[in-house]
Amino acid sequence: MRKLIYVLTAIVVLGIVSCSKSMSRYDEEIARAEQLMRTDTDSALSVLDAIDPSELEIDSLRAKYHFLKGYGHLKRNRSMIGDSLISYAHEYYRGKDVVRDIRSGMVFAWYKFWVGDTPGALAMLDSLAELPDVPDSLMVQVLRVRVLLGASEYQGKELIPYAKKFHELETGSMRKTEARYMLLSAYEYAGETDSALYLVDELIDYARDNRWGDKQFLFELERAQLLTENGRSGESDELIGEIFGKAGPDNGAADLLYFQYAINALNSGDVGRAARNLALADSVAGRLRKDDDAYYRSYSNLLHAIIDFKQTGRIKLMHINGLNNRQNERFNRVKASQWESERGALRQQNRALALKAESEHKTVIILIISLVTLIVMVGALWIIRIRRLRERENEERIEALQKMVDEYKAAPAVPDSEIKGSAALRSAMLKQLGIIKMVAETPTEQNREMLRKISSIDGEINGELVDWSNVFDMIDNLYSGFYATLHSKYGDVLSLKEEQIIVLMVAGFSTKEISVITGQTTSTVYVRKSSIRKKLGVPEKEDIVRFLLSRPRS
Repeated sequence: MRKLIYVLTAIVVLGIVSCSKSMSRYDEEIARAEQLMRTDTDSALSVLDAIDPSELEIDSLRAKYHFLKGYGHLKRNRSMIGDSLISYAHEYYRGKDVVRDIRSGMVFAWYKFWVGDTPGALAMLDSLAELPDVPDSLMVQVLRVRVLLGASEYQGKELIPYAKKFHELETGSMRKTEARYMLLSAYEYAGETDSALYLVDELIDYARDNRWGDKQFLFELERAQLLTENGRSGESDELIGEIFGKAGPDNGAADLLYFQYAINALNSGDVGRAARNLALADSVAGRLRKDDDAYYRSYSNLLHAIIDFKQTGRIKLMHINGLNNRQNERFNRVKASQWESERGALRQQNRALALKAESEHKTVIILIISLVTLIVMVGALWIIRIRRLRERENEERIEALQKMVDEYKAAPAVPDSEIKGSAALRSAMLKQLGIIKMVAETPTEQNREMLRKISSIDGEINGELVDWSNVFDMIDNLYSGFYATLHSKYGDVLSLKEEQIIVLMVAGFSTKEISVITGQTTSTVYVRKSSIRKKLGVPEKEDIVRFLLSRPRS
């Protein structure tokens, strides 16, 4: 039985240890992903993809996992449709970890943008940008995302304060240049073209000094567009001519340059030149962009409609339809991409739910097994306890029996007729018990049969160790009819076992000896003594035998 308990205990301990080791392994993997996130985001995401989030039972690990997953998608500009649990991570880190609180809030805002809640994303970023005592290294990340999302919504005056602060906090030449360009866009959307031109001139000079040819080309193209916005179409045309002179007629933005020529011509009232430049822009766009010209067509169709109206006084429906179709096409592409991302996220969530259900099923089985194991262990311990109590009581009974036998053996050989008082009853019982003890030491079937014959010599014993009718007669003879008086007065309230206990107490037997003679445990004898005291009305502190012997026997 003890071995069984040890085995069951070992199983439970191994289950607990295995769960602990599993969480420890996940902790190590997520920590490794966090280290990789700084240098190799794709590898970090691969490590996280190998982890089943439904198996993360510790809140800190679950929050860290979803935070890193969303942060990696933000860094790599991947779909965040499946990162809904970033809200859990942000809630967990709020007020606990400043760095992760800010970053998880930033990731949560980006998630809102991905699912179409751009106002909610901007509101969250605004609240993060207003937090006090945030390190510049963190605040600049928040402002970067805030300005990007604001620019996607073509915010102007509202965006300028964030863009300025972002430009002030950003460090490093490349990052500073990017921040300045974002500020330029904010000024442009706000209609403050003079400020935007000032910044773009700085960017052009900086790109020229650092020999960033591609950047200088893009900044000059931006300056040409700003000049047009500022009503300086002639200067815009001159700049476009310079760009063509340096980059050639087949440069990568030639269609946009011809398109800008067309806008300048239209603003100057030269509709014919506008139509010719737009035709050149369409031709170059078809050659450069081929089928990927939806973005260009979304602008060119509008300009075609304006030029046709200027030339004919009518608006052609084909241009309106073309513009509408391009917008719908772009919208449908965005929606298709979003739906595909959502389907992928749902597949991932379904897989996670299936794994979670499987994990929960396993957990339930483990709990049931653990509960059964616990019940078995408790039952086994209870059985062991009962057995030990019985063994202890048996030892006490054997000890009392051996003591009685030793007394019988040590007593001098005196005829029974000469034994007086209670010693006669004690001697007679010791003789009988001594025989029973000696025969019972070797409990063969032959010895059992001999024991039955010896015990029934003087009469029927009905399974008892002694013939109680003889015992009662001896008590009456030795103690002036004690048993007869007891039985006549209290026979209707006392049980047979209680009468047996009383006569043995009168004969001077100890509680252990009484338990041996009557075949009861010592605890049962004590309980019966209490019952006797209540039934006979014996005071708590008075001896039962003394009380009975002192009562008048009438």
